[in-house]
Amino acid sequence: MMVVACMVFICVLIMTPILVKLMHTLTMSIQNYAIEASHKSQQLIIEKQRSDSLLYQMLPKSVAQQLKMHKTVNAEFYEQVTLFFSDIVGFTEISAASSPLQVVILLNKLYQIFDDILDHYDVYKVETIGDAYMVVSGLPNRNGSAHCAEISLMALELLKTTRDFPIPHMPGRTVELRIGCHSGSAVAGVVGNKMPRYCLFGDTVNTASRMESHGLPNRIHISVDMNKLLVKIRGFTTERRGVIEIKGKGEMETYWLLATDRPLRTLANGVALPDVTNSSVILKVKATNPQRSGPTTLSPSHQMAWGDFNSAL
Repeated sequence: MMVVACMVFICVLIMTPILVKLMHTLTMSIQNYAIEASHKSQQLIIEKQRSDSLLYQMLPKSVAQQLKMHKTVNAEFYEQVTLFFSDIVGFTEISAASSPLQVVILLNKLYQIFDDILDHYDVYKVETIGDAYMVVSGLPNRNGSAHCAEISLMALELLKTTRDFPIPHMPGRTVELRIGCHSGSAVAGVVGNKMPRYCLFGDTVNTASRMESHGLPNRIHISVDMNKLLVKIRGFTTERRGVIEIKGKGEMETYWLLATDRPLRTLANGVALPDVTNSSVILKVKATNPQRSGPTTLSPSHQMAWGDFNSAL
């Protein structure tokens, strides 16, 4: 018995360091695994935030969340919204005299300023196509009667900020914007499954497009309906243009939006806008307010309404 006990004792003495080392190795492996899992989890969270940020730029946040949960997004009717359309005067001529890269640089720099200004207003960027830019207020989040003032202030600030915007590859030549706005009702909904688009429908879209295409350089052309709202809310200066023939609409009375006694938010807050004198190309996905950014392609439903842009140049 003594011999057996001695042998067991000797075995324990021999095995203890090995067991201790094994336990230490296992403990370190578990700790390393936990650290790596935590790191991977943080990376996953960051990547999810990036993908969500990109998604929320293409679709309104509320719509995107419903699509992520495989829910049906029903079209909604909005009784009162205000739409903004703009394009660059003479863009066809500018494009013909420029390389593709120069056109991309010009539009990217211009839209950087547009997007930064939009962040300070209760508006939603619907889409862009080439030099044409479409914004709406009053949807996807209803804002009562504020939509008209929001678009008007934004339009005035865009025009003021970009009035002397230089074309980088054409020294001495500046960008001239033509802007049109209209207030009315609209239907908004998601079209398509493979590449869903948040689209607007209704005569308000067509009328706003006509206001732009029948406007003049560096002026904001508005409908009589929008002018009535501005008179009602006060604080804006408009001028009657008169009755003109509008393509596809017949004779319409229209106005010019000239000025406001309200502060333009980006300029009033001293926000630094992108430096447009730098000729380097800056192509990036900007993480803006997810409710105020939209897709950069034109939905088929708007092709007819936007067709006037080219014919007006």
